[in-house]
Amino acid sequence: MTAALWAAAPLLLLTDAHQPALLCALAALTLGTAGSAWLRRRLVAVTIHGQSMRPAYHDGDRVLVRRGRPPAPGQVVVVEHPAPAGYGPRPPEGPATDGRCLADREWLIKRVAAVPGDPVPAAQVPLLSAAPGDQVPPGSLVLLGDNTANSLDSRTVGYFPADRVLGTVVRPLGRRHPTRPG
Repeated sequence: MTAALWAAAPLLLLTDAHQPALLCALAALTLGTAGSAWLRRRLVAVTIHGQSMRPAYHDGDRVLVRRGRPPAPGQVVVVEHPAPAGYGPRPPEGPATDGRCLADREWLIKRVAAVPGDPVPAAQVPLLSAAPGDQVPPGSLVLLGDNTANSLDSRTVGYFPADRVLGTVVRPLGRRHPTRPG
């Protein structure tokens, strides 16, 4: 629709010189559409399922996630759930994608404990003490849930591939499905 309106804009300008408001509206519509696509590639709302990040985040909480920046230690990230046999042929969900295919993947929310080049936190993650080297290897992350008793994280699966991180949590958005008192 926007392209059709822009195609007609020169004709409108030739036939009526008093159409600046229409031209401004067309420009705003086009910028709004382009801005919307840009935002979908950079920002995603994610609903948390599970208890692995309690007490910071609860089941049903929603968070705003920024895509396209490398995570730093201490940040909370959303990462693709590792399958038992690996990720298979499906490519990572990179920042260039528009975010419409996110629903067909399983996601985890975790806190970054170490990034490539950092010392391996072997005291926190004994599983990694058997891995070669004393630094987190390139392309890998150490991710931990805040709820140590109930979290699928580096303590059980080892390193997470950095390219499987959807993005970093910017802020909470509230609760989508409030927990009922019971």
